[in-house]
Amino acid sequence: MFDIISFQLFLITAVVICLTPGIDTFYILSRSISQGKVAGVYSVLGISSGTVVHTILAAIGLSTLLKTSVLIFTIVKIVGAFYLLFLGVQMIIKKESRFNTFNMAYISPKKLFSQGVITNVTNPKVALFYISFIPQFISTDNIYGPLPFLILGLIFVLISTLWGLCISLFSSKVTEKLRENLIVEIILNKITGTIFIILGLSLLTTNKN
Repeated sequence: MFDIISFQLFLITAVVICLTPGIDTFYILSRSISQGKVAGVYSVLGISSGTVVHTILAAIGLSTLLKTSVLIFTIVKIVGAFYLLFLGVQMIIKKESRFNTFNMAYISPKKLFSQGVITNVTNPKVALFYISFIPQFISTDNIYGPLPFLILGLIFVLISTLWGLCISLFSSKVTEKLRENLIVEIILNKITGTIFIILGLSLLTTNKN
């Protein structure tokens, strides 16, 4: 439907990616621990709002680029694929914890939300991830324009938002487990790294027609 392919695989992959500890995860954890659950929720909503912006921009831009230019399609494909391969290898070989990346002082809920939006929107890695991940699950003969990009992007936003809210509500427990079980974080990073490598190789073999 709507030229979306392998939807079940998309859902599984999206859930795995969202559940894997990343920068957003530890950002939310740090906010929640330093300022409480409300701060965590505002941070989640801010990050999610920024991701919606990326979804809209990627949907509109990609739908036009993929239809009008084989060269641009190829460039985007290669850049996205190599980024996923680089990210995958980096996550596989990474061994140290990233929990202490953020050290938060008090910030009002309004600022927490706005900073979450700005931080996410101005992160080029988020945009690059979107244009390399979502096209894997859209037919190359797509006739619905940006609609399938929007659908998949918003579903991904919903999944990541729900997970972020869970983190903010149970931050103390989650943080304690991650600190005491570094091996769990390492294993999750390796699993996600492998998924990124597979997606990167798949993207390299994708043709416009």
